[in-house]
Amino acid sequence: MGKILESSNTKIIPMEIPTANFLKSVNYYLVEKDGNLFLIDAGYNQDPHWDFLLQTLHKQGKDLKDIHAILLTHNHIDHVGLVHRISKQTDIPVYIHPYALPKLKGDPEFVYDSYLFFKNIYEKMDTGDYGRGQIEARYQRQMNNQDSALNWNVQAIEQSEIFGFEVIGIPGHAPDQVGFYLSDKEIIFVGDLLIEHLRTNAFVEPSLDGTWIPALEQHIDSLKKIIDLKPKIAFSGHGKMIDDPAKLARRRLNAIESKMNSFLSLIEQGISTGREIVLKRHADKYDKIFSTLISDTLSFLDYMESIGMIERQEIDGIWKWRVT
Repeated sequence: MGKILESSNTKIIPMEIPTANFLKSVNYYLVEKDGNLFLIDAGYNQDPHWDFLLQTLHKQGKDLKDIHAILLTHNHIDHVGLVHRISKQTDIPVYIHPYALPKLKGDPEFVYDSYLFFKNIYEKMDTGDYGRGQIEARYQRQMNNQDSALNWNVQAIEQSEIFGFEVIGIPGHAPDQVGFYLSDKEIIFVGDLLIEHLRTNAFVEPSLDGTWIPALEQHIDSLKKIIDLKPKIAFSGHGKMIDDPAKLARRRLNAIESKMNSFLSLIEQGISTGREIVLKRHADKYDKIFSTLISDTLSFLDYMESIGMIERQEIDGIWKWRVT
């Protein structure tokens, strides 16, 4: 458990579950505010995460039924997992951005449209048979997934404030990602926008109508929001609490600039397809985190196109980039 933060009317209890990978931990939070208890994010749907939540509640003299509402920063599996278990035992309302609902509910039309979206991307990024196998396996996993939000008491976040938390759109890592800001404390829960020890990825995803979402552009704008907001503390989905989040956001923007220059250098050398660029940068990880690498790379190439650094051609069904 992380350090508990307590003030006159607010108590923040971080739950940090260590991981063996680069994320270091998966975090979710109990927040006691003005007499009500909230759960912000919900870890993985795994026994260690479940047990830790129940133990933490018990130490605070609480039970599941004492949670007033669950607030989710975004739809990723390591942020929503325990809601599946909680919703089997209680009718606690769950709040998330409306963009997340078709995915969380496993809407067949959305799942199929997403499959077609990524199938097209993998073909044009020249990933060949390997990419085809990956997208088919992804589609089957989604269609066979038994965990859905159909039995949740789920509500779309439509307003700019909820239970005294200011809701701030911070998309990029996920199109539905939001931050929950306690303006009187200058504390924000940022999901995966910022991680103290790690640069987070902007993931290319389709919008609800199937059109392209400019993920890295959104991610950059979200980092700028943190700089303008100047919160004192940010609580992340992974790693440690972040002091001076605006300073970290500026570092992340600088890192994005450096990474764009590295992409530009490769393209200047004639490395032109998405697959070639990914393999040149991450040959040792291509098979391990394929979809992450393809999505992250495409988010950069798309943004670099939008600001005129490079241009894209389609030749025999394959996208190729060159310097403008």
